[in-house]
Amino acid sequence: MVDELVREQTDLATTTIRKRYQRIAPVYDWMEKMMEGQFRAGRQKLWSSITGPQVLEVGVGTGRNMEYYPPGARITAIDLTPGMLERAQKRATELGQQVDLRLMDVQCLEFPDASFDTVVSACVFCSVPDPVLGLKEVLRVTKPDGKVILLEHVRSKQRIVGKMMDLLNPLVVRMMGSNINRRTIENVEKAGLVIERVETLGRDGIVKLIFATRL
Repeated sequence: MVDELVREQTDLATTTIRKRYQRIAPVYDWMEKMMEGQFRAGRQKLWSSITGPQVLEVGVGTGRNMEYYPPGARITAIDLTPGMLERAQKRATELGQQVDLRLMDVQCLEFPDASFDTVVSACVFCSVPDPVLGLKEVLRVTKPDGKVILLEHVRSKQRIVGKMMDLLNPLVVRMMGSNINRRTIENVEKAGLVIERVETLGRDGIVKLIFATRL
């Protein structure tokens, strides 16, 4: 009974997040421009670190990572929102990228176990309603010797800044759909992934590049 209630709450939250991102899809790139400077170097390093031909990008959004896709990789990219995928498809066409785009929820991936050599995401698990569930699904579809690489912003460890992020978070979620105070490193560990290393990008310490494995 408790599990069913939790699932219903997660489904409701997922529907809400989908609607929010569908609403902001036409202006998403414009909204993200202010933050892109902090993430560009991280995107480059993320995509230069993948191994193996079979790659899954979780939360492709409007396709901002496509310019960094390495040649020769067979990339499947998913997103929760039709409006985002429409823009990702347009960007793929403009860049001449061959990518298998699919409408899908990371909390319920429609792939067999151990399907991918590398699973990557950039600024995604801040908005997944149940991030641990989503990361467990990522673990499931990663090959035993595969890698998981996440570029994420997290709650600041500075006491005052962290408290401010907590206070502002409900407003940001309502406007943008993303949480600014997620403890994603801890969530990765809760999901059963093993963290190899975490790199901090930028001066404020809230942007992290997380490298993890199944082992």
